[in-house]
Amino acid sequence: MLYFAAVFFIVAVIAGLLGFTGVAAGAVEIIRILFVFFVALFVVSLVIGLKRHR
Repeated sequence: MLYFAAVFFIVAVIAGLLGFTGVAAGAVEIIRILFVFFVALFVVSLVIGLKRHR
């Protein structure tokens, strides 16, 4: 999941430098969605991990 976020970040930076602002904006939106999804999965796995050790 983090790999895809990194790839879309690179795409957004390159597109922004080359002037393709529409592509860069789309890539940024995908990065935001992936980041929120990654954080949610991290929190869920953290809670499950803490419950297992009790």
